[in-house]
Amino acid sequence: MAYKPQFYPGKTSVAQNRKKFMDPSYKMEKIRSLSDDDVVLILGHRTPGSAYKTCHPPLKESGEPDDPIRKIVEPIPGAAAGDRIRYIQFTDSMYFAPMVPYLRSWMACTRYRGVDPGTLSGRQIIETRERDLEKIAKETMETEMYDAARTGYRGCTVHGHSLRLNENGMMFDMLQRVVLDKNGNVYGVKNQVGDPLDRKINLGKPMSDEELKKRTTIYRIDGVPFRSDAEVVGWVQRIHNLRTKCGFAPKL
Repeated sequence: MAYKPQFYPGKTSVAQNRKKFMDPSYKMEKIRSLSDDDVVLILGHRTPGSAYKTCHPPLKESGEPDDPIRKIVEPIPGAAAGDRIRYIQFTDSMYFAPMVPYLRSWMACTRYRGVDPGTLSGRQIIETRERDLEKIAKETMETEMYDAARTGYRGCTVHGHSLRLNENGMMFDMLQRVVLDKNGNVYGVKNQVGDPLDRKINLGKPMSDEELKKRTTIYRIDGVPFRSDAEVVGWVQRIHNLRTKCGFAPKL
C-alpha cells in the first residue's frame, strides 16, 4: 500500500485546519486580492517595476562544473536567474489567528521549494530568492492564512504583539503598519519595516470572531483545548518520550 502522508494527527477543528494548511494538495481559499505592486511595496525590498538585483549570474551562464545533483534538482526561478535572497516576516495574534508561527514554518517546508523558514518567539520568517518570495508573500496574504486584524507583516519591531489587542480588535503594533478605517477595511500604510508608503493598500475587512474560531490553528482553553484531542496528546507524549529516552541513552 502506497504511503499517504497524514501531515498532522487529531480530529478537532484545530487539528483539521493544521492538516489542510500543511497539505500541498489543498488549495487555499482566496479572500482578498492584492496586485503584484502591492506586495512589492509591503516587502520594501525594491521599487515596483524595477529589475531584480542579482548576487550571481544566471545559472545557465555561470559555467558550473558537472554535478549529478544539478540534474536531479531543478532550480527555483529566482535561483536560476541569480536573484538575491530576501525575506518576509509574519506574526500571529494569540486571539484565534488563522495561523501560528511554527505552523507557518512546517507549511513552508511542505508547500514550497528552496525556502529557509524560521520561527522565533512568536514570529515567523521566510527567506528565499526575491521573485519566489514575492509569489509566496502574495499567496499568503491573499488567502485564508492571513487575517487583516490578527495577522501582521512585520520585518522588525515584533515583540509585544500577540498578547495584546487594541480596543478595535486589531493586534497591537508599536509601528502601526496597518490601520482600521471607518469603512471597516484595514489598510497598510507602512511597509514591513515601518517605512511610510506613498499610497494605502487595502487588506480588506477583518474576519469576525466566529469566523476566526472556525479557521484558527491555535489550541486555547476558551476555544478548542489541546487536551480535548486525545490523538494529538498521544503523539506529543510519544515523541517527547522517545526523544527523552534516546537523549539519555542513545543505544536504546
